[in-house]
Amino acid sequence: MLQTTEATPESTLQGPLASPAPTATPHPVGVSNDEFRAAMARFTAGVTLVTAHDEDGGPRGEDVGMTATAFMSVSLDPPLVMVSVRNGSRMDDLLAEQPLWAVSLLSEGQRHIAGRFAMKGRISDRLLFADIPWKRGEVSGAPLVGGALAVVECRTQQRVEAGDHTLVIGHVLAVDLPNEDDGPLAYFRGTYRRLG
Repeated sequence: MLQTTEATPESTLQGPLASPAPTATPHPVGVSNDEFRAAMARFTAGVTLVTAHDEDGGPRGEDVGMTATAFMSVSLDPPLVMVSVRNGSRMDDLLAEQPLWAVSLLSEGQRHIAGRFAMKGRISDRLLFADIPWKRGEVSGAPLVGGALAVVECRTQQRVEAGDHTLVIGHVLAVDLPNEDDGPLAYFRGTYRRLG
């Protein structure tokens, strides 16, 4: 249970007890990376796998995936979602060219999938998809993870650069609900968690 206390604003004090209101000294460039990271680690987020098919990646193309917690619904009418991708990442480069992509909302039993697609410095995603159940999306052509709580297939409507990331807003073209029994995989304080 959160407890709150009420503070008396300095401006309401009168007479000899009055003191000037303290002035906050702003950090010259805002909060530090460590401070910001620590604060955001306390926000519980759902875990998703963002996927797309790179038609230029070899004779049959290549499937690409990225674990993301910065995902949200944006609008009901029209149905829009948004994912944040790091500038210059493989997924950012691909989604700049390929307008179709998908998002699988991972279930609590899919921590291993989230972990493998969060690895940095990998050359190819082909082996990462090899032993997980998935099917190709009929609308997007992207891999849809079997056992996910839900999957959405999207077409990029807008890209917005925001600092070191790009916000990709997608119009939802198709939805599937393959798993209604499990709980969500969550991310809190740098660790994958189950709710409850």
